[in-house]
Amino acid sequence: MATKKLRAQFDKWTARLTEDVRRNRSTSSGIKLPDLFVPREEDLSEASYLQNRGFPGQYPFTRGIQATMYRGRHWTMRQYAGFGTAHETNKRYRYLLSQGTTGLSVAFDLPTQMGRDSDDPLARGEVGRVGVAIDSILDIETLFDGIALEEASVSMTINATAHILLGLYLALAKKRGVAWNKLRGTIQNDILKEYIARGTYIFPPTPALKIVTDIFEFCRDNVPEWNTISISGYHIREAGSTAVQELAFTFADAICYVDAALKRGLAVDDFAPRLAFFFNGHNNFLEEIAKFRAARRIWAKLMRERFGAKSDRSCMLRFHTQTAGSTLTAQQAPVNTVRTTLQALAAVLGGTQSLHTNAFDEALALPTEQSALLALRTQQVIAHESGVTDFVDPLGGSYVIETLTDEIESEVWKYLKQIDDLGGMVRAIEAEYPQREIEESAFQYQREIESRSKIVVGVNSFQDEGGAAVPVMKIDPALERQQIECLQQFRAARDNGAVSALISTFNTAAREGRNIMPSLCEAVAGGVTLGEISQVLRECYGEYRGA
Repeated sequence: MATKKLRAQFDKWTARLTEDVRRNRSTSSGIKLPDLFVPREEDLSEASYLQNRGFPGQYPFTRGIQATMYRGRHWTMRQYAGFGTAHETNKRYRYLLSQGTTGLSVAFDLPTQMGRDSDDPLARGEVGRVGVAIDSILDIETLFDGIALEEASVSMTINATAHILLGLYLALAKKRGVAWNKLRGTIQNDILKEYIARGTYIFPPTPALKIVTDIFEFCRDNVPEWNTISISGYHIREAGSTAVQELAFTFADAICYVDAALKRGLAVDDFAPRLAFFFNGHNNFLEEIAKFRAARRIWAKLMRERFGAKSDRSCMLRFHTQTAGSTLTAQQAPVNTVRTTLQALAAVLGGTQSLHTNAFDEALALPTEQSALLALRTQQVIAHESGVTDFVDPLGGSYVIETLTDEIESEVWKYLKQIDDLGGMVRAIEAEYPQREIEESAFQYQREIESRSKIVVGVNSFQDEGGAAVPVMKIDPALERQQIECLQQFRAARDNGAVSALISTFNTAAREGRNIMPSLCEAVAGGVTLGEISQVLRECYGEYRGA
């Protein structure tokens, strides 16, 4: 409390509260909430303000990484899409672009994510189901047909095979005569979170980290405007973590990547400005806003104080947000539009640079064209009609927001110290520390729903059994057959002698420990498939088997 007089008045107010009103409350991260937020001494201190809040566009970037934020330009409206074949997905991309999407975000099917060509026996029944199937340079050409690479901002949600998809994209740019230094986009390339929360890994952590740093080094020298990684808290949150755990485990992963790059001999200010992040926009509205503000401050301090970054650009946390898929309900699916609107607004008030709003029907299937359009329109209404973009950090100075920002930061530092004490994130993953923490949080959340101490509209309260059926998108099984036929025709038409030579060159680079990206780009440009590249690396590095 800032002053004795204020404390006395607060105590007088508190005495009037009845016990039923004063029941214990906390955020989804377990941060205890007082009956009323009031000014604290640090809220009134000039020194504390400059150290912990500052001004937008200035270290520690709590209030935003740009001085004018959305007054200068809106966030990138990057709708996530991909299904069936590259041809089908290309039609969806063109539609979204025609409706005002300002960035593309590619969803890949599971075989692509796991390094399997579409005709691999293990891919059967999964081709094109949860994303687009990509096997070769031909698929990439089709995927981006009619889309100017030098004008597009493309994000690819891919991890274990991120190097291959980046290589295919660069091969396409070269074929079209587009200089690599003109390309803008992001490759997710965050393999550590796969061991923690998602499971689409292929190789053990050590060689997987080596591939990540290969991409850092290669893009520094050849694709300077490309974001080489999108360190993802999104999937950690989707697995059941709290907001605090989402930040803590994401930053622990980031520390591991920075350490690996430094050991590789890269200078921190050469690669750090191209590191990006990917966070979840969840339901607890005010906590989420505070989470994003705390994240910027934590990253700024980590880069400057732990890693000695000199450039402000290295200290700026640039992040994409996606609304929380795990909060979508199959029951009363149209109500999901309300959830995603609040989650998207929290991300905007928290200062995101890029945003995807989930469609209301995604608890049932991939979004239809109509539901995807409504999701995009949600962003556009926030941007152009709500008025919130006229303000820079509009909730800065709120007693609630500033207190929660500080509390979240404090809890995240505790987690980071615990992970350091375990020997770093790879050791922590091997000991299954973050996995257990997330499992416990997910269990507690589910128990609250089942006990109805947490209300989920339509699920455990306000149920409506007579709601109208929601039309859902269905993937035609014929698309899988088409994809396999196309791949087999591609293999038959290529120069297989040249392909064998390219595979041999790539294999040598991998086994000699060299940066694999130069030979990989040549290989995929020459017709080597995603599955063939992955098989070389499986034989070289082995496969990881989780506990």
